[in-house]
Amino acid sequence: MEVSMVQSSEDPVEMHRNTEPKQSDTKDPLTEPHALQLEEKLPIEGVKKAGKVLKPNATTTPKSTGTGGASKRKIEVKSGGDSSSNEARPTLTKPTMSSASRTSGSVPVTRRSSTGGLPEKQPIMITKRQSTDIGLAAGKRTSSLASEPLRKSLPEIRRTSASLISAKPAIRQSVPETRKSVPISPVPKTPRTPTSSDSSKQDSSKKTSLRSSQLSVSSVKKISSPSLDSTGSSGSIRKSITKVNSLSARSPTVSSGSKSGSLSTSLDRSSTLTGRKKVGTRESRDSRLIMLPQVEAKAGDDVRLDLRGHKIRSLTSSGLNLSQNLEFVYLRDNLLSTLDGIEVLKRVKVLDLSFNDFKGPGFEPLENCKALQQLYLAGNQITSLKSLPELPNLEFLSVAQNKLKSLSMASQPRLQVLAASKNKISTLKGFPCLPALEHLRVEENPILKMSHLEAASILLVGPTLKKFNDRDLSREEIAIAKRYPSHTALCIRGGWELCRPEQAVDSTFKFLLEQWKEQLPSGYLLKHASVDQPFEEDACYCHFEFVRDVTEDSGSALDLKYQWFIGDRTPSNFTVISGACKEIYFPKNDDIGRILKVECTPILGDTEYPTIFAISSPVSPGTGIPKVMKIDVRGELVEGNTIKGYVEVAWCGGTPAKGVASWLRRRWNSSPVVITGAEEEEYQLTLDDIDSCLVYMYTPVTEEGAKGEPQYAITDYVKAAPPSVTDVQVTGDAVEGNTIRGIGKYFGGKEGPSTFEWLREDKDTGEFTLVLTGTNEYTLTKEDVLRRLTFVYTPVNFEGQEGKSMSVVSHTVKQAPPRVTNIKIIGELKEGSKVTVTGIVTGGMEASSRVQWFKTSSSTFEGENGLEPLSTSKIAKAFRIPLGAVGKYIVAKFTPMTPDGEAGEPAYVISDTVVETLPPSLNFLSITGDYSEGGVLTASYGYIGGHEGKSIYNWYLHEVENDLGTIIPEVSGLLQYRVPKDAIGKFISFTCTPVRSDGIVGEPRTCIGQERVRPGSPRLLSLQINGTAIEGTTLNVEKKYWGGEEGESIYRWFRTSSNGTHGEISGATSSSYMLSIDDIGFFISVSCEPIRNDWARGPIVLSEQVGPIVPGPPTCWSLEFHGSLVEGTHLSFIASYSGGLKGDCLYEWFRVKGNGLREKLHVGEFLDLTFNEVGDCVELVYTPVRADGMKGSPKTLVSHPVAPGDPLGVKLVVPDCSEGQEVVPEKRYFGGQEGAGKYIWFRTKNKLHEPALMELANNCENVDIRGQTLTYTPSVEDVGTYLALYWVPTRSDGKCGKPVVSICESPVIPAVPAVSNVCVKKLSSSTYYGEGEYFGGYEGASLFSWYRQSDDGMIVLTEGANSRTYEVTDEDYNYRLLFGYTPVRSDSVVGELRLSEPSDIILPELPRIEMLALTGKAVEGEVLTALEVIPKSENQQLVWGKYKKEVKYQWFFSSETEKEKSFELFPSQRSCSYKIRFEDIGRHLRCECIVTDVFGRSSEPAYAETSSVLPGVPRMDKLEIEGRGFHTNLYAVRGIYSGGKEGKSRIQWLRSMVGSPDLISIPGETGRMYEANVDDVGYRLVAIYTPVRDDGIEGQPVSASTDPIAVEPDVHKEVKQKLDLGSVKFEALCDKDRAAKRVPGMGSLERRILEVNRKRVKVVKPGSKTSFPTTEIRGSYAPPFHVELFRNDQHRLRIVVDSENEVDLMVQTRHLRDVIVLVIRGLAQRFNSTSLNTLLKIEA
Repeated sequence: MEVSMVQSSEDPVEMHRNTEPKQSDTKDPLTEPHALQLEEKLPIEGVKKAGKVLKPNATTTPKSTGTGGASKRKIEVKSGGDSSSNEARPTLTKPTMSSASRTSGSVPVTRRSSTGGLPEKQPIMITKRQSTDIGLAAGKRTSSLASEPLRKSLPEIRRTSASLISAKPAIRQSVPETRKSVPISPVPKTPRTPTSSDSSKQDSSKKTSLRSSQLSVSSVKKISSPSLDSTGSSGSIRKSITKVNSLSARSPTVSSGSKSGSLSTSLDRSSTLTGRKKVGTRESRDSRLIMLPQVEAKAGDDVRLDLRGHKIRSLTSSGLNLSQNLEFVYLRDNLLSTLDGIEVLKRVKVLDLSFNDFKGPGFEPLENCKALQQLYLAGNQITSLKSLPELPNLEFLSVAQNKLKSLSMASQPRLQVLAASKNKISTLKGFPCLPALEHLRVEENPILKMSHLEAASILLVGPTLKKFNDRDLSREEIAIAKRYPSHTALCIRGGWELCRPEQAVDSTFKFLLEQWKEQLPSGYLLKHASVDQPFEEDACYCHFEFVRDVTEDSGSALDLKYQWFIGDRTPSNFTVISGACKEIYFPKNDDIGRILKVECTPILGDTEYPTIFAISSPVSPGTGIPKVMKIDVRGELVEGNTIKGYVEVAWCGGTPAKGVASWLRRRWNSSPVVITGAEEEEYQLTLDDIDSCLVYMYTPVTEEGAKGEPQYAITDYVKAAPPSVTDVQVTGDAVEGNTIRGIGKYFGGKEGPSTFEWLREDKDTGEFTLVLTGTNEYTLTKEDVLRRLTFVYTPVNFEGQEGKSMSVVSHTVKQAPPRVTNIKIIGELKEGSKVTVTGIVTGGMEASSRVQWFKTSSSTFEGENGLEPLSTSKIAKAFRIPLGAVGKYIVAKFTPMTPDGEAGEPAYVISDTVVETLPPSLNFLSITGDYSEGGVLTASYGYIGGHEGKSIYNWYLHEVENDLGTIIPEVSGLLQYRVPKDAIGKFISFTCTPVRSDGIVGEPRTCIGQERVRPGSPRLLSLQINGTAIEGTTLNVEKKYWGGEEGESIYRWFRTSSNGTHGEISGATSSSYMLSIDDIGFFISVSCEPIRNDWARGPIVLSEQVGPIVPGPPTCWSLEFHGSLVEGTHLSFIASYSGGLKGDCLYEWFRVKGNGLREKLHVGEFLDLTFNEVGDCVELVYTPVRADGMKGSPKTLVSHPVAPGDPLGVKLVVPDCSEGQEVVPEKRYFGGQEGAGKYIWFRTKNKLHEPALMELANNCENVDIRGQTLTYTPSVEDVGTYLALYWVPTRSDGKCGKPVVSICESPVIPAVPAVSNVCVKKLSSSTYYGEGEYFGGYEGASLFSWYRQSDDGMIVLTEGANSRTYEVTDEDYNYRLLFGYTPVRSDSVVGELRLSEPSDIILPELPRIEMLALTGKAVEGEVLTALEVIPKSENQQLVWGKYKKEVKYQWFFSSETEKEKSFELFPSQRSCSYKIRFEDIGRHLRCECIVTDVFGRSSEPAYAETSSVLPGVPRMDKLEIEGRGFHTNLYAVRGIYSGGKEGKSRIQWLRSMVGSPDLISIPGETGRMYEANVDDVGYRLVAIYTPVRDDGIEGQPVSASTDPIAVEPDVHKEVKQKLDLGSVKFEALCDKDRAAKRVPGMGSLERRILEVNRKRVKVVKPGSKTSFPTTEIRGSYAPPFHVELFRNDQHRLRIVVDSENEVDLMVQTRHLRDVIVLVIRGLAQRFNSTSLNTLLKIEA
């Protein structure tokens, strides 16, 4: 594969290295980090670096490159080591470096760029590829190749189809000749051009895809590398790269041998390229890669011809040997002027014809080159490309540096790059259709002067364009392009000149109209042609509006035929949409983003005229909200029929789903009412629908849940069906005494007085005779027993119409069974009472009827299932109410019986009330049990009075027998009570309150005990000792006492030895005892004698023994410090010990800091406090130890913080002193934390001893104090004196100690003279001053000097300048000044010379602006001009006149905030003048002025600011009225307003008679839009626009008018037909209520017939079955007859005959209303001020 890679000096290039394991084919390579960048593409000839010629004596070590790609098709690359495949759009195979490409007689030629310009010298760079990426081993032999003579051609990166990749036998034979190889992975791909061996080559490519081969690598031959044109840069091409990763894969090799007769260029000079940086290095990876369109690799020179620079004049020359197998032909830099002979190259893919003598036209022979992918025609004399044929595979075309005036050529469907720089292109007319173009370059052409050229290119090319003139597309230009109409590109190709976007609609229409005007039908003018904004699955209308030329009369109506087309994303490649031949089209989902085109064919009579067209904007995605386009109801409106609603829905991008349908019924003079359950498309008419209109309402709904606007259709009135009856039957039991009923299903409107007849059967004859009429009910008698009855039903509707009668025969009537009636329950309904049931039995003689009793909770009888039986007997009529019936209703079941045993139907009777019960009460109450402490008492009682509920129990304690007592809450609700100790001596009573289950409470009853509660005998229930048997612990007695209130029981403690000796412990008489050392080894016990509080005694109890007692652990009972807590003192402690014999106790001392950290200090009985303990606490840990070594629990004692000692200065020494060196005395302090002590430095001429020093220091008034800090730096005044330091030691808390004083041993010595901070100060523009800081004793006669420093750093001494001040001379300009300072001490000691830093360059005074003034008014539309004022000083006048370079201006506008007013920059306003715009109203404008001199300096900016900008006078320009010209259309005013912010401008619509200056006002029409009606027919509409600013200021009114309003064609056609008839009738509704209605069309509406003819008009009320038709309004057309319209209701009109006769009518549509009005006015033409016949083209 051959690929050109070009690197310019601006954009270095490298082959893209793909090291990723897999690259997705879905990413856009332009946005990836390694995106391929495209420079102006060159003929494919190796790897080049544009811009410089290869230097001689240069060598290179070629490295094999990785794979890349430029094809847009998805391909599969198979790796020998991996079965998986990676997909990518393009694939670059490795370059093949020929090892034997040697020719003789070739001359090196310096080639020019195919995109213009001569090349500059540039070293060739070869892309380096790591061998680890693709398994190369060739890199190991580069050193041997570099030493060979460089007479070999450059590596060629070739491109060809996958089918040509396959290895041929000739190619395989070249393998042994290769010196160095790289594997190439075959790329399966469909070839662009057919070959004779496609299948075989494809098979061979598959077989050889896993074979390994090598490609030869040659040294680099010297070539000249083409450069780009002067504006060249890189463009971007969408490519991706597929990595070939195979270590063992075999692939076809490229032949290393070349034909001996080849004319390809070679270089015989040896050269080296060592020392050059490889493209694959890190520095070069950041370069932008240029990748030409892919051509796939093809081995061998049989497909390549290189004849560059051979002065060839004709392609038919002998020896040229053009073959149809050639694929790469390079013929640049020759003398060709014709393409004759090129047609033989049917397989050529790359054709380079740059820099020849072609002038064009004459490119027709290229038509045979169908496989051509890259064509280079740069550097010729071509003037036109119109003869260039369409090349289906052409991807790159370079025509730079020619003489083209336009780019008109055939369409190139796959062209990606078009380079046309450096021509004479001045127009875009004829720009070809390039649907795949991505890069367009037209630099250095006259057309660049065209404004918004980039936007025009975007419109012409479409969304594929990525770069224009080697730059990414500007966002501003993209936005501007979007503002132009869709057909702009077609107009530009036709020669239309680009204008401002807001004027493009009118301008392009006029341009197209100018082209169509000769094709339009005679007598008609095209006024408007457009297409609505198309949305997915939504109605899109086209609009072609023709108006009749009043000067011509065509005689016939104009018809329009439509055809819709769909195109690409640009207005090109339109294809017919099948079936789209109407004014409306619904775009599909596949149409989104594409452009629609509709062609309109005018037809006048039998003549079809040439088509005109309109183009839409791209189809937008639907809103997702469906719309109902058409709704209708079909079916016969007769009762019982089924009607169906039909709907056409535009789904607008949503997924179709079932909509919401509903039916409504609208009666005469009433509002529609929803019919419940009618929610389907079909609906069956019912009786309720008669004489009503049905409304079918449908709301479209998508699957996504979006709902559209509901629409409805209204039917005519529903009629009734003829009367009929079905399903006639007799209901009821045919038993004597019963009433039977005849029924049937009536149908046929509202039923009227239908007739009914009953006939009885004769037992003998079987005939039926009439027995009853007029009713459908019949009561059976004894005469009817054992006979049948016939029921006859004759249906009659409400109008009296009689239908067919129907009859039915009943069953044979049976005799009635026994029956009981008047059944009752007698007796008192109470618990235990007796009740009886009685009743009257009919149907024969009563026998032993059966009665059964039940109870129920319900007051109504609901069947036997809910009853509970109370009795088992079934014959007892008397019954005693049991307790179980209380609260229930009593039910008696009475079954009558006849003597023959026949039972009748049982009858039930229920009691009126529930069974009552007796009140709750107790019949006895008693208490049994023991009335002593601990005894149990039990209460018992007897209950009567219904079911017992939760009766209430309470126990009470009484102090005396007859008091109220105290309730015992813990036993409430219990029948037993255990007597506690608290009840001793008290009476006990029990109270019971009976409660019935229904909550009724009876009378409470109380029973009291007969004796007081007695206490029990005192005794101990248990006695034990609690505690441990260890010395030092306390033992406690735990006991349980019983027997009244305990008194003072007696305790005695005993000690028992191990031998059993028992002895009482003296003094131990309490309930607790502490074990002492005397108890060790003994057992301890205690006895207790219980005593009640009344001194009653119980038996003595002795506890069990505890022991033996063991010694306790060693314990420290107390611990305290002994001594003062002050720094420097001796601290000890005092402790008390217990726990056996004391041993060697442990003492540990710790320091406790403020943060809680502990630090161990000492182990011992004493602690010496130091400075380290000051401020911290001291902690003592004392661990008691018994003599046997047992340790007790440590006891800790923490002190208060240790106080510091008194401050004391222990040591103070002053060392030897020198001038300028800091003196640090040696001192030592004691007494806590040292604070800020007092220091006083003073000096003496003589050395004094301590007493004299102390005395001198105490007399501070007479001491020369030098410093008051710890350290001191001697100055020059201290030289030769002694320094002394007076120190008062001070603690941190401010306490001072005894002062200390010290003096140095020797006097202060002076320092070496030195100077610092040497600098130059500018006193004025011509005077400078040098200064520095001297140090080192007293200064003597120091030396000064001045120097000049040039730009190169050379310093020269200025003669005669030896003072601190220096006056500038002309010789110092453009130099810098330095000041030299040599310090000299007073004793003549000389220091080192110091130079200052260089000063700024000596320049003259900076120009200044004294002030800035503005001329002009701060009013919208005015021009402000800035004028600067020059200072009048002589220096400034000189500077302005001699050194001024330029004056710069910048304009700003104010941006006020809440706090302050700030100014923002106008980016493009940099002139001295500025025209005030609308956006500036209310702003403050500021102009900034800066002057610069020839030295590059700028002055301080000067400002001038305006007041707040005022608006201009309001004005309206270009006012016009938009509309189609028919009486049914909507009209709107449009214009350009200026003069501040527009306020409530006034608009008035008027009518103007044709040929008359009078204007007729249209009341109420003051809006920007106006909907025309019939009243406007024949008039011109006039809009008067008075511009008004938002502050109320009015401008000059302007007006605009339309053409005369014509009748809408459909209405016109229908009116003309009816006028030709002369007499017509219309059906309408009459509005009897003329009051204003909130709902239009709702009111008292009645049906009317409107009859009109040439003489009169008549309104007739239709007749009915009960009335005759009547005429309500009748009259002629004589004045004041007229017809009025209602602007707020398009369905109503009013016919006024005179002041007393008028009628309001309503019709279904506006169309019908307009027809009626126009017909009436047409028939009444002789009374009209405007002849309607003229408008309607009707002859009188």
